[in-house]
Amino acid sequence: MNITTLGIDIAKNVFQLHGVNKAGITVLTKKISRKKFPEFIAQLEPCLMGMEACGGSNYWGRKFRSMGHDVRLISPQFVKPYVKSNKNDAVDAEAICEAVARPNMRYVSIKSIEQQDIQSIHRIRSRFVKERTALTNQIRGLLAEYGVVIPQGISNVRQELPFIVEDGSNELSTLCRNLFNNLYEQLQYSDKKVKEYDLQIQEYCRNNEVCKRLLELPGVGELIATAIVASIGDATIFRNGREMAAFIGLVPKQYSSGGKQRLLGISKRGDRYLRCLLIHGARSVLFRAKNLPKKQAQWLNSLIERRGRNRATVALANKNARVMWALMTKGENFNATKI
Repeated sequence: MNITTLGIDIAKNVFQLHGVNKAGITVLTKKISRKKFPEFIAQLEPCLMGMEACGGSNYWGRKFRSMGHDVRLISPQFVKPYVKSNKNDAVDAEAICEAVARPNMRYVSIKSIEQQDIQSIHRIRSRFVKERTALTNQIRGLLAEYGVVIPQGISNVRQELPFIVEDGSNELSTLCRNLFNNLYEQLQYSDKKVKEYDLQIQEYCRNNEVCKRLLELPGVGELIATAIVASIGDATIFRNGREMAAFIGLVPKQYSSGGKQRLLGISKRGDRYLRCLLIHGARSVLFRAKNLPKKQAQWLNSLIERRGRNRATVALANKNARVMWALMTKGENFNATKI
């Protein structure tokens, strides 16, 4: 069939293919089941393949690259403009085929199994943290209904809840005390799981050379270093540090026209979890700015005076993202005198 470019709309059980030849003429439009999908791709001559970056795309990308194909993942937002009419699998596959052939298209790197492993740890840990926060809020809210108020903070709940359950002077019934005992056990279980995943993240960080270099940067800990490596991995896919900061969503959103530049708040594109970690890391640096090198401390203090602490926090997170790009692409150790 002389297929040179193939667009694949992947799903769980049914896959839609759209292939074109060197002249751009459609030579293949096919719907295929999951069972027959790998066998069909293996029979094709090596060609350019495009898929949307979504669940399962990394697995198929690794598999097809091992067969000799040039596989590229595209963010769904960049495929959308090429959808010609109403949405269906065939139209989506055609749009992917068109998008992947564009010379200036931006692509998403295919993650290795190691990257997916550490990213899975982060996702599961994040879920336990959210559940733990919801659990402490529920405990405080239920106790307030009985006239017992615990100050905000998860540490206060850990310390005071056992004593409240054992205190006979309050109005808690036997049934209610049993319920709070169960909630306390759930809280302990969540704490245990979060610590287990923290240890796994620390172990990975100790054995990864890129993570070790990133840890030298103020405001970057094990969570941020491993999350960056898991999410981005190969930083050379970005031309410069600003592109990496834009990928995370830490640059101003622009609404400019007619030569008039209008910058809004940060774009908040990309991985929300990664952006949240970087901003929290930058916020921790602001609390101990006096311990920073003189040049960086002066820059931070002047920025806080001019724009306030919140904007200074995001600006530092942006700067850290750019510095991390340099450390990952050049293989150098952090040098505070260069920033």
